[in-house]
Amino acid sequence: MEFGKGILEIDPAAACRQIESFILDKLRNFFRKKGIVIGLSGGIDSAVAAALSVRAIGNGKVFGLLLPEKDSNPVSREYGRMVAEYLDIEYSEVDISPMLDSFGVYEKRDAIVARLFPDLERPYKFRMVLPQDLLERDRINVYHLEVLIEDGSIGRQRLSRDDYLGIMAANDIKQRVRMTQLYYEAERRYGIVCGTTNRSEVLQGFFVKYGDGGVDIEPIAHLYKSQVYQIAGFLGVPKKVIDRTPSPDTYSFEVSDKDFYFCLPYDKLDVVLYAIENDVPPEKVADTLGLTAEQTERVWKDLVRKREATNHLRLFAPSLED
Repeated sequence: MEFGKGILEIDPAAACRQIESFILDKLRNFFRKKGIVIGLSGGIDSAVAAALSVRAIGNGKVFGLLLPEKDSNPVSREYGRMVAEYLDIEYSEVDISPMLDSFGVYEKRDAIVARLFPDLERPYKFRMVLPQDLLERDRINVYHLEVLIEDGSIGRQRLSRDDYLGIMAANDIKQRVRMTQLYYEAERRYGIVCGTTNRSEVLQGFFVKYGDGGVDIEPIAHLYKSQVYQIAGFLGVPKKVIDRTPSPDTYSFEVSDKDFYFCLPYDKLDVVLYAIENDVPPEKVADTLGLTAEQTERVWKDLVRKREATNHLRLFAPSLED
């Protein structure tokens, strides 16, 4: 197919048949287990993975788990339940806040916020963001901490490397605790854990090792995010879920995937990722997306750097046998 804006268009019906066959085969012939457990985040990826699982093995063999914590957007719980009820699957909810409290997750992060904003009084919400001027200038990816104060104002401080690592180390525990809960349910039900990571996230390392990346099967990991949307429409995923802004949903101040990590909307991001993977010349990307040569070069370099920096996440742990 000639490279262009439609390069990522797929036949959703054919794609679903292929994925459903994959799910059934792996469950029955590779794992030899009885069913699937999946975390329902209220986002489009988990909704699509759950719907495909139901189509593959039946709703009676798919179990959904809602895993909120005190920083979660209330919409996540609402939409997670909506998806479970839409699919008519059994589900339950476990608030992981007490487990995170026992590990000191909130305390560790709040200590960093308090040091950067010593005069800040509660209540406040916070998030981490990257500069959103990737197309406008050459820059490095340095995170800033933003706090939403009760009066509606926003405070902003550049994060040092140590502070960034401290917040990420604490926050990533959330995904690992969620995965612990998913495996508990899967093992007691003699089932497997279904992942929800898409190709855009896989290629850029936008997942947590032994967290949302530590699953048994990844049925949508070959689909770019824009292709997940195509399948969601075909499957009839609730419109509220489809229209929801993609978010990591681990910060009390809501932040999008774009603001937190990618710095590009998915419709542009996916086209560039495809071009990098398939050796499409950058000038063709520029023409297709209406970017200048300089803008395309900036995006290209940023995505390649992120891919290379996260390559270890996509590999098994090194051993002497390698």
